[in-house]
Amino acid sequence: MKKMLFLLLMVIGLACTESKRSHTETAQIVVESFYQKNFPVLKKHTTKDSFDSFMYIQDIVPAADKRDSSFEVIQETENGNSAWVQFSTVYEEQPETFKLIKEEGSWKVTEIEMGEKVPF
Repeated sequence: MKKMLFLLLMVIGLACTESKRSHTETAQIVVESFYQKNFPVLKKHTTKDSFDSFMYIQDIVPAADKRDSSFEVIQETENGNSAWVQFSTVYEEQPETFKLIKEEGSWKVTEIEMGEKVPF
């Protein structure tokens, strides 16, 4: 009985940890899962449209040899249920920017709309 209670508490603890990821942590997860071709993780942390876009270009991007992305936040901003993260990694020479939205309480990378201005 004690073992079952312990396992239940562990599962609840892990579930709570998943939903409390910050927008910057989510951005890092998306970058690493994309380059490491970890599609289930990528899908979990992106909106449907964003996931479809990532999958469209996936075949032209080689899988990363390195597990350490050296993810470094350059700039970030959060405004309610949306956030922006500009970051650098070993995968790209130039910094990249992700737009994130909160969907069902969790941050997800979403598409940047045509003509939409990045806040920094």
